[in-house]
Amino acid sequence: MAEVRDFASYAEKVNNGNYGQRSAGDEPSYKEKIRNHKLAVLFRTVGITFVVVMLVALIYLSWRDKEYSEALLENETPITNGLDSKVLGLGGHVIQYSKDGVSCLNPAGQVLWNQTYEMQTPIARTCGTVVAVGDYNGHNIYVSNISGAMGMIDTNLPIRDFCVSSQGVVAVVLDGTDVTWIYLYDAEGNTIANFKTTMKNSGYPIDISISPNAELVCVSYLYPDEGALKTSVAFFNFGSVGQNSIDNYASGYEYPGIVVPFVQFMNTASCFAVSDDRVMFYSGDQKPVSQADFFTGEEEIKSVYYSDSYMGLVFPNSTNDGAYRLQVYNDKGTEVLTTYFNMECSEIIFNNKQIIIYNEDECVIMDMSGHIKYHDKFEVPVRTMIPTNVRSKFTLVTADSVVTMNLK
Repeated sequence: MAEVRDFASYAEKVNNGNYGQRSAGDEPSYKEKIRNHKLAVLFRTVGITFVVVMLVALIYLSWRDKEYSEALLENETPITNGLDSKVLGLGGHVIQYSKDGVSCLNPAGQVLWNQTYEMQTPIARTCGTVVAVGDYNGHNIYVSNISGAMGMIDTNLPIRDFCVSSQGVVAVVLDGTDVTWIYLYDAEGNTIANFKTTMKNSGYPIDISISPNAELVCVSYLYPDEGALKTSVAFFNFGSVGQNSIDNYASGYEYPGIVVPFVQFMNTASCFAVSDDRVMFYSGDQKPVSQADFFTGEEEIKSVYYSDSYMGLVFPNSTNDGAYRLQVYNDKGTEVLTTYFNMECSEIIFNNKQIIIYNEDECVIMDMSGHIKYHDKFEVPVRTMIPTNVRSKFTLVTADSVVTMNLK
């Protein structure tokens, strides 16, 4: 039982609302002990959290900035390539196509499926995990994904150009007798929409691109205008919004005196176009608007590369920095990097916050700040280099094998 020796003093403290407080020489009260304990726990938690955050940051920076000094080649699998076959990457898999057919291999080099056909001039277009192979000036387009065939399209008219969405919808430019047609087909060959173009009314379509979700189509039209050339970049909406517009027209921009031979969707809401003197970016998933543009002047654009997040332009360079200059932009048209390199490149890939530049003899891997993480020569000539979901692992396709390259 608790004992109170000075009850009068105790009662006075209670009456005055001072119970639980202490004066000089008193022991800490229960409430103050709780408060001190909470403060100690708070300081301890903040300290531990700070240490954990710093540790995670150090691990991330070490992982992000890690440089590799060697490449280990593993899991080599023999494959058969035709003399005229071409190879490309598709969702981490390998696509081989030629005049006789198309096949898909997994990263281990095992054939998952193949499709035979006969074509004179096969062209391949990809989006996500979908590939479409069509015959230029022919009538057939075969649509597949990494799981197998999705369908075949018979256009009945000569194919001039086409592109494919991640759903397998194909937009095709077809050459008619007096007009040029643009058709949209699903993967099984059913017509979704079509519209005709003439040089007099709309111009000739020199390039076309479809958004990954197949709702938007961008067409670059070239036509004469009072003795000069003019380009019109037009967007058509085939979703619910476009049903209320004439010919599904959503928006467009005219560029007098220039040619725009390249248009490309990066994702469902971002598209860019490249002309002979400027680059234009558009944004919007319903009625795209001009987001940004910049002039390249008389500089020659050697090549254009893109992903769903970045676009890169390669220019010949005349300074001591390197033989070529790479300018990288995000999908809003903001420049994020200018860097230089000396090697001739077969391809530039933007993947997992890394830039992979390679040809058949060597490769350079850098991060988005231009910091070089790996640079070396291949042991054997490489036809295609395919990133995996691991930043330091790549699938290499040579003339007679598929091999995994691990960077250490």
